[in-house]
This record gives sequence, structure tokens and C-alpha cells, in this order.
Amino acid sequence: MTKEQLGDLVLSNEKQLYAIAKTILWREVDVEDAVQEAIVKAFSRIHTLKKDKYALTWLIRILINECYDQIRRQNKIIFLEDSMEAQLTPAEVGPEYYDLYQALSELSEELQLPIVLYYFGGFLTREIAEIMDISEGAVRKRLVRARKILNEKLSQEEFIS
Repeated sequence: MTKEQLGDLVLSNEKQLYAIAKTILWREVDVEDAVQEAIVKAFSRIHTLKKDKYALTWLIRILINECYDQIRRQNKIIFLEDSMEAQLTPAEVGPEYYDLYQALSELSEELQLPIVLYYFGGFLTREIAEIMDISEGAVRKRLVRARKILNEKLSQEEFIS
């Protein structure tokens, strides 16, 4: 794959990249940083892409890794500074999605990632299995477990409000 082709891939999937990063990171500034950093890493590591047909999967994996790297870096900074962790407000994520984002953030990475890729990224279970390097059956099981947990959390929210 050439750098021009990678550029076209990035441009044609920028909304999808943004949506995936947004579900993991929430804060706008963090999302933008992660997407930009993932794009830079993809261009610098284009030689590691083995097959062009997996370019989008490869790019998404770089983005996801960058998102989780940012979270780890932020957690270290927060721990060292001994600060309170900033809570997102409904205004930052949109009041209609706040409960969903809150419930998603409480899922383990193992369950969160398949949900994000499936519903926000539009990937098939087969593609998610490739990205996560697990079996397709494991992806389906994680989706079922995550849906059940999200359903329980969101149902509880309705009764509380």
C-alpha cells in the first residue's frame, strides 16, 4: 500500500475512526490526539502492513492501541499528581448519550472493545476477531455478555431517574 492509498483510506474512514476513539476516550481533545497520533503511526509503519485488504483493520488496531496508551499515560499522570479524576458531564458527550457512555466506560476492556467496534465501528464479528486476535465465537460471546450488562445498567438508570 502506498502512502497515497493510506491517505485515501484515512479520509474515507475518518468518521469511523473518530467514533471509535470517542467511545473509548470521551473527551474531545483526547479523541483528536489519539486519531492524529494513530494516523502518524500508520504512515510511519506502513511497511508493516502485510496485505492491503487488511489496511482498515490494521489502522483501527493502531487507533485502539493509541487510545488505550493515552488512558494509561493519563492514569500515570493523575496518580503522580494525586489529582481527582475528571468526570465527564452530560454536556460533554451529549445528554442523550451520557448514560450509555457511562455504562460503556464501566465495562472491562475485554467487553468494551467488541461493543465499540461492532456498534460504533460497524465491523462484522469476523473482522473484530481479526482485530482482537480472538475467535469469532469469543467475539459473539463477549457481545452477548456486554449487551446483557449494558441492558442491566441502563435499565437501572431509568428507574433511578
